Amino acid sequence: MNGKDARRRFATDVVGRLRQAGFRALWAGGCVRDLILGLTPADYDVATDATPEQVIELFPNRTIPVGISFGVVRVRDNRGGGEVEVATFRSDGAYIDGRHPESVVFSSPELDAARRDFTVNGMFLDPFSDEVIDYVGGKDDLDARVLRAIGDPRARFAEDKLRLLRAVRFASRFDLTIEPLTRSAIREMAREVSVVAAERIAQELRRMMVHPNRAGAVQEMLDLGLAAAILPPIVPMRGIYQGKPMQPEGDLWDHTLLVLDLLPPVPSFPLAFAALLHDVGKPATKSTYNGRFSFHHHEQVGRQIAVDVCRRLKLSNMERERIAWLVEYHQYLGEAKKLRESKLKRMLAMPGIDELLALHRADALASFGECPHVEYCEYYMQAQPTGPINPPPLVTGHDLVRHGLTPGVHFAGLLDQIREAQLDRVVNSKREALEWLDQRLASQEHADS
Repeated sequence: MNGKDARRRFATDVVGRLRQAGFRALWAGGCVRDLILGLTPADYDVATDATPEQVIELFPNRTIPVGISFGVVRVRDNRGGGEVEVATFRSDGAYIDGRHPESVVFSSPELDAARRDFTVNGMFLDPFSDEVIDYVGGKDDLDARVLRAIGDPRARFAEDKLRLLRAVRFASRFDLTIEPLTRSAIREMAREVSVVAAERIAQELRRMMVHPNRAGAVQEMLDLGLAAAILPPIVPMRGIYQGKPMQPEGDLWDHTLLVLDLLPPVPSFPLAFAALLHDVGKPATKSTYNGRFSFHHHEQVGRQIAVDVCRRLKLSNMERERIAWLVEYHQYLGEAKKLRESKLKRMLAMPGIDELLALHRADALASFGECPHVEYCEYYMQAQPTGPINPPPLVTGHDLVRHGLTPGVHFAGLLDQIREAQLDRVVNSKREALEWLDQRLASQEHADS
């Protein structure tokens, strides 16, 4: 039994065990939506009229009280089925922080459905009969491909401001149209998403950006005012004329959306986020000469903007460094054939080179419809016509000391010069490297005398 089958089996067992004990239990929320759409749920949630204490008693030594004050515990499987979140049917009290209810009251399935976010997430399912229990019209909305807030949209968003972003993610992921009243409420309240913790906003962005419809998601964020609240530097990209051959009438924003579309189907988050930000430095560096636009040093300016954005979102150091590097070097290999071999090899040996080439490819295809420099780099890496891309260094600091040089901070520069000579195939052995260094140092002494 594979992992997905094991999770479904365990989620069914949990419902069965609760019912045997006399409780009502159903699958709830996103897993029901996914099953109706013919998708395999990543996980299963169970809703029940059993209290958390009763759930813990039914599954001794297998529960984790992750949110017991809200009626939520997790139940572990001992046979590879992972964990199932079990929540007591509840109604929520007032939301005082824009994210969490002040209190909860255990209630009924009808009231539990009414406090959820969107109709498509408010359904229940009996795993034994496959009956869908729908108090909010979620099935009809799924059939009509509509995303609708349950009840008053403004009230739902006031309760939990993260729902403003989740609406965009659900709509783009499942190809749903946001219902007009729900859409109007998002636009009206978009600025309020800033009260949500940066980490939670980043989590939503991670999910959006790795989905194939990432371009649709960021377009919705821009149209609804959410981008201005959480990613303000991308807003000025709209309206800057580009005149790219592939989009002769398009602006910088159109180009960015096309780059996002041309990424691999399931990119990493750093690659997708870097694609969104790769030209973010252009608005600040735009200049005109003889009727033509230029954006000198936009890569370096964009890098700093990307760093600032990543810090505000509290991304990990790894993510921030990779995103900033991709933004800074997104055009570096555009003239790969003209680069010195040492510079080309250094870049092709970088840990993120596959992602850089993917960004280069998408950017070039979105601009010109072809990417010969990427194809050249890929050929170079595969064929390695001039030796290994990243060979071991010929000389170390210890070798320089044994050669009679006095240690110091200048060693790093000397080793770097030798490394470049090695990558350019000027020297091919330790002996040749040390002889080359002696000649270099002698010529410098002569020039200084």
